[in-house]
Amino acid sequence: MAVAELNSAFTKTHFHSSQLSFLSRSVPKHQHCDFPTLHRTQQHARISCSVTQNQVQAPAVQIQEPKSKSDCYGVFCLTYDLKAEEETKSWKKLINIAVSGAAGMISNHLLFKLASGEVFGPDQPIALKLLGSERSLQALEGVAMELEDSLFPLLREVSIGIDPYEVFQDAEWALLIGAKPRGPGMERADLLDINGQIFAEQGRALNAVASRNVKVIVVGNPCNTNALICMKNAPNIPAKNFHALTRLDENRAKCQLALKAGVFYDKVSNVTIWGNHSTTQVPDFLNAKIDGMPVIDVIKDRKWLEEEFTEKVQKRGGVLIQKWGRSSAASTAVSIVDAIRALITPTPKGDWFSTGVYTDGNPYGIAEGIVFSMPCRSNGDGDYVLVKDVIFDDYLRNRIAKASVKLIS
Repeated sequence: MAVAELNSAFTKTHFHSSQLSFLSRSVPKHQHCDFPTLHRTQQHARISCSVTQNQVQAPAVQIQEPKSKSDCYGVFCLTYDLKAEEETKSWKKLINIAVSGAAGMISNHLLFKLASGEVFGPDQPIALKLLGSERSLQALEGVAMELEDSLFPLLREVSIGIDPYEVFQDAEWALLIGAKPRGPGMERADLLDINGQIFAEQGRALNAVASRNVKVIVVGNPCNTNALICMKNAPNIPAKNFHALTRLDENRAKCQLALKAGVFYDKVSNVTIWGNHSTTQVPDFLNAKIDGMPVIDVIKDRKWLEEEFTEKVQKRGGVLIQKWGRSSAASTAVSIVDAIRALITPTPKGDWFSTGVYTDGNPYGIAEGIVFSMPCRSNGDGDYVLVKDVIFDDYLRNRIAKASVKLIS
């Protein structure tokens, strides 16, 4: 009897294309194969292929098992004791950071920022838990090799895997970057259905195995909807802990205001992105400030603010794709860093930042039950409060109302 073993973490059977090719060459067409149902807890299900009595029995073969379990990689499998070394004994306790879509372009920029200490600080050791797919597993190993070769002192562990129930174990931060992009001719409803399944599963995994206070930042688009789906499937994690990334839009708005005013962008503050990370977003110039002064007192061209400025921010991503042939990766990674640091660093007095959060209990009259970008402040403890000292006019209220309708429908 020819026997092969398959290691799987899912209820469906998955093969690499090379394995399918191998089976088609090695097993005669008239052999009978039993494929037993695989369960998550069944780590080594067996596939048994029987041969007829008058046939020469094929030798037993061992098929290379696809990795489904989150495994440590290379030098990161070595044991260590941070308290034993003079240099590291004053460091903080190691934190676990899970990243989905870890073999993609955004992650290729982000992971090295995380590992360098740029994000969490020079005394914060981290463990990176990288989630990919069977198709991207080889690329994920390449990412781990580059991290290995970079010799980051703060990067103490790297594990890779394709099962979120393994990769998200004890995660204290979950950066959900991976999502199916919208392809040519794809209907929006179809895209929402595919990504809905992905983020529902990741939400269930976080709910089952992540830290009870895990902070979740959803980057994969449509990020507001994906964040809501993920949150609804993780009832044991506080709803406040889920964020949809709109910091890139805030950064883009700051840049456009600085250009128009002829100042450097560090003079621009109090910029809010209301709504969704899409062309329905509302870049708020009414509350924004330039060098401490209201933007509308510095840039007196209201028509430019309502039309050209707003449209430039809304469509910046699409223009970049037209220019470069691919979506923004480096600036998205930078904005993820900014979003994390906004939560772990006290907000400068009088300022605020934008992030997509759950609307229940909001003070602005925005419909409840959705994830909507709003102005927030943080004490630097990973939590936030919604800003109450904002002003509205009819233009801003109407635009916010339209943006909320798009997310509800």
